[in-house]
Amino acid sequence: MTKFFTIFCFLCLFSFNLVSAQDKHSIHRVKEGETVEGIAKRYFVTPFDIYRLNPEAKKELKPNTILIIPKSEVEKKVTIVKELEGFKTHKTKRKETLYSLAKKYNVEENDIKKHNTFLYANPLRKGDKLQIPVFKTTEVVEEVELYKPYIVQPKEGKWRVAYKFGITVAELEAMNPEMGEVLQEGQEIKVPNLEKEHEKEIDEQFSYYKVLPKEGFYRLKVKLGLEKEELEELNPGLAESGLKVGMILKIPFNEATLDGEEMKINLSDSISDYNTKHIAVMLPFRLNRVDFDSISGTKKSIKKDPYLNVSLDFHSGVLMAVDSLQRLGISLKVDVYDTKNQESEVLQILENNDFETVDAVIGPLMSKTFEKASSELRSLQVPIVSPIGSKLKLYDNVFQSRASSELLNSKLINFVKADTLVENIIIISDSKHVTVSNSIKQEFAASKQVFSRKDKKTGEDQYFIVKTDIEDVLTPGNNVVFLETKDTGFVSNVTSVLASLIQKEDKETETEERNITLVTTNFNKAFEDNDISNEHLSKLQFCYATTSKSYELDNAFVKRYKEKYHITPNKRAVKGFDLTMDVVLRLVTSEDLFMSVNEAPVTEYVENKFAYKKKLFGGYFNDTVYLVKHQDLQIVEVKQQ
Repeated sequence: MTKFFTIFCFLCLFSFNLVSAQDKHSIHRVKEGETVEGIAKRYFVTPFDIYRLNPEAKKELKPNTILIIPKSEVEKKVTIVKELEGFKTHKTKRKETLYSLAKKYNVEENDIKKHNTFLYANPLRKGDKLQIPVFKTTEVVEEVELYKPYIVQPKEGKWRVAYKFGITVAELEAMNPEMGEVLQEGQEIKVPNLEKEHEKEIDEQFSYYKVLPKEGFYRLKVKLGLEKEELEELNPGLAESGLKVGMILKIPFNEATLDGEEMKINLSDSISDYNTKHIAVMLPFRLNRVDFDSISGTKKSIKKDPYLNVSLDFHSGVLMAVDSLQRLGISLKVDVYDTKNQESEVLQILENNDFETVDAVIGPLMSKTFEKASSELRSLQVPIVSPIGSKLKLYDNVFQSRASSELLNSKLINFVKADTLVENIIIISDSKHVTVSNSIKQEFAASKQVFSRKDKKTGEDQYFIVKTDIEDVLTPGNNVVFLETKDTGFVSNVTSVLASLIQKEDKETETEERNITLVTTNFNKAFEDNDISNEHLSKLQFCYATTSKSYELDNAFVKRYKEKYHITPNKRAVKGFDLTMDVVLRLVTSEDLFMSVNEAPVTEYVENKFAYKKKLFGGYFNDTVYLVKHQDLQIVEVKQQ
């Protein structure tokens, strides 16, 4: 009896849920020969609406398949058509009127008069024989276009239009295959044919989040701190449609979320100013030292001069960016100057050229020449961007694109602090990094310090440890080990020892599981040396903060660079590309570089991302870095939740 009652309750609940769902959706059984496009037109929805609730329909639409059809937001125009089928005879009784007869037979009074013409001149009397028309009524629904033309507004990119009409960027692109990569003001495109009141407006007091693959309400709660009900209240229609990949959600403004992947802005979608932009690039080519008399002499000069080498790499990236920007329809005037790495030369360049018309300056590379240029341009309020400097005098016109070492340090420290599964922390350092070790110790009071061994006679650092030095301080469970050094041999020694100390649980030998994660607050060349085993680093899930991440091999920029220069771009070339793209795209999407700081909080390109913040009394600094780790012999970005 109990089992029967349980099943009965379940069926009642199921029936209730089905009825509730049917208030919002229709059910359609597919017939032979029907298409998704035809079905969509019939129900006044788009094919994307049907695919959203019936993803299997993308692969194949079989007869007798049941489709869930969402409620249409398109206002249908219905016309009632009446067709005369015949007549009924009616003999008028006492007290009957035209009004009561019309109501009784569901016709108009004029319809009765029309077929009984004597009533136009005489009142209705008892005993009158009337011909009452019988009509067949048909509802004719006017064919409504699913799409309508839309004119792109100023500063309106793809995601803004997609949000406005309740679709994803991918759906917008599918509707407009010839739309191009960048929307232009005044461009006409197709959008869903929604009524004006159903269109959404961007509220700048809120932030906007793009739903990623495999994200549900629980994942969003962890990431954004918002309950399902809160998201549904902020996004009318979400309760009905559910989450879908690429959907743009309105969320409360939260500066902390702007550093997340979801909030990065693609400025190429928001180009609004197609007037020619004027930029200047200052690099220490030192061409006066190059031997141009022979090819061999020129090659030798390039190999010998590190400044020329760096400048040529960076400049090649700039040229690639200029080409990409021109493909986006952006007009550029680019002046390139050789600073010769001399302050006097920088001063001469500024005096002999008109910089009042320059929208932004990229470079010089070196700190002294950069400071000279930035101080001289300060009076003109020309923004100047440093490609590599990290300890600059931040005048109010300075943009420091390289994140500070302090930011890198804090990013890594906070990452370790946020990991609640860490049970033991160890700090390994050489004698030159004792101060760093002590500062980390202050952050993690319970941590244990291990130092490299020294020569007993001379006291000199030997840059190595032995297995017992580490084994004694490791514990079962999760261990995090900081390694602070710039010595390649010490890195090789420590990573080898740590990798050998990782162990899996073995109940037969009563061996407890021991995991080790390696981190450092100062990633440097010692960790990249060829003598360092990538296998050991992957085994240790080596993690660190960095100003740039590794690019994907199938990246469009990398492919074009290889085609043009027949070589893989190095970090300097990529920085030249990324920085030039960012500076120019900020100029064409905002009033100027200064205003772009608020209008484009976070941008990202091949290897670098930029999120500028202003000092209270001074210029702008890049306040975002990557957290990466070695995994399966690759370097991948760590996605923090």
